[in-house]
Order: sequence, then structure tokens, then C-alpha cells
Amino acid sequence: MEKQVRQVTDSRVLAAMSHPLRRRLMDVLKVHGPSTVSMLAERTEQAVANVSHHLKVLAASELVQEAPELARDRRERWWRLVAPGVRWSSSDFAADPAAQAVQQAAVSLNLDRHAGLVRDWHAAADDVHEAWGDGPFSTDRWLRLTPEELAALSEELNAVLARWADREVPDDGRRREPVFLFAYGIPARP
Repeated sequence: MEKQVRQVTDSRVLAAMSHPLRRRLMDVLKVHGPSTVSMLAERTEQAVANVSHHLKVLAASELVQEAPELARDRRERWWRLVAPGVRWSSSDFAADPAAQAVQQAAVSLNLDRHAGLVRDWHAAADDVHEAWGDGPFSTDRWLRLTPEELAALSEELNAVLARWADREVPDDGRRREPVFLFAYGIPARP
């Protein structure tokens, strides 16, 4: 069975994934599964050579790997994620200022990616919004929690998301589109 989450402790791996196209390629592989370079180029509207270069960088960091069993001939190359999830802790990079800067850049890229996806949704045409009805949502809450309570809340939310992500998709003839969902639970001051 594949690893579900890769714990990153090497700043070189964070640097490799801290590029907008590489992050997007990882997202495309997560949503669509193993793909060829041509498929990835089409889905990201990038040149095949550009996608190929960035896949090699991701492969060197063991974030993606070839899937030769999917190839129909020796020229066809398929790629897959090594693990569908990636996580890291800022404490793993605190001792080295250069590694800490890479870690902060990776966090910033994630936030930019998340906000960009939400902005794209809000900029979509009215007919796209109408097709989704009341499904899309945003929510925020101010809670009073201890660190342990926040960890428990995180565990509960992740369990709900895992249940939806890992479910057997119904074979009811209805088209299901990729949906991006993110949530942050952080100590903050109003």
C-alpha cells in the first residue's frame, strides 16, 4: 500500500516543490492519478518540455515516480505521486536559517495557491456559479481552545475529509468535478 502522507524534513525537497508549476503538477496527479507528460502538459496548458523538466526535479526529490507498468510501449512514460499528501513541521527547519527560509517560502506558496483557487472560483462566470448552486461555501469562526483542543478539532476535521476523499464514488452516472477544500485553524488575534 502506498504511503498516504510524506513527512518532509529536507529543505531541498521543500525547495523542489516550492515552485508554482511543480505544485500544480502534484495537484493534477493527486486529482487525476497517474498521467503521461503529454496529459499533464494538456491539463496545465504548459509545453511538454517544460512539464518534463519539472517532473524530473520532482522525481529527484522523490515526490513523483515513474509508473512503467502503465506504459503501452517503451517510449510512453507515466508518472505518479509517491504519496498523495505532503507535510512538514517548521520546527524541523528552525536550526538552519537557509532551511527556515525555504520552509517559509513553501508555506507562502501554499497560501498563495489556496487563495488563488478561491479567487479563480469567485471570478468564474455566473453560469458556473449557478451550476453549483449552494454547494460552494466559506466559513470562519473564532473559537476559544487549548492547544490540545485545537489538535482534537484538527483530527476530527481531517477524519471527515478523509471519509469523503476515500469513499467509493457512486456509479450513478452523475459527473463529479474536482473540488478543492482547505481550512486553517491557527491561534490569532481579532
